Amino acid sequence: MQILFYLFAAISIISALFVVGARSPINSVIALIVCFLSIAGHYILLNAQFLAAVHIIVYTGAIMVLFLFVIMLLNLNRTVEPRKRTVTRIAAVASGGLFLLTLLGAIKNGVQITPAAEFNAGTGLVKSVGQSLFGPFLVPFELSSVLFLSAIIGAVTLGRKETGVKPMVKEGDEYAGLNQPERVA
Repeated sequence: MQILFYLFAAISIISALFVVGARSPINSVIALIVCFLSIAGHYILLNAQFLAAVHIIVYTGAIMVLFLFVIMLLNLNRTVEPRKRTVTRIAAVASGGLFLLTLLGAIKNGVQITPAAEFNAGTGLVKSVGQSLFGPFLVPFELSSVLFLSAIIGAVTLGRKETGVKPMVKEGDEYAGLNQPERVA
């Protein structure tokens, strides 16, 4: 288990560095997908299979597809990209270095976390999540589904096209009869 943890951690760190350092935005998104998959591996190691499955479906599936669509629609080129000033680059490197020193100090001193409750092997499984959702959290769960349904209806209403035919001329126009069907008496 410990070997798998270190393997997933190494994949996460390397792919995250590649996300930041890649020149092409498409390569950054692909590296971010690899990072998300390795984080899902961490969830599986923590016995949170439901969270891992949702993470893969939502983030790796849906969000990354949206990122790819946006990148392809924006057509990011090297000629369009503005060049960052030297002061901005130095500030970014300095703040990243300070953050790294803070993390190293926290790791060196060690952080002791006491568990809030005893270990339960069924905590992250689908069965326990379902019992929580349909037990004490049934009303908020159902209210969120009504909220999502109303958001979907609103998005469809705002996005639909009008099908009614608008007249080309106004009623008082001299050629108004051209758009009207002939009436046979």
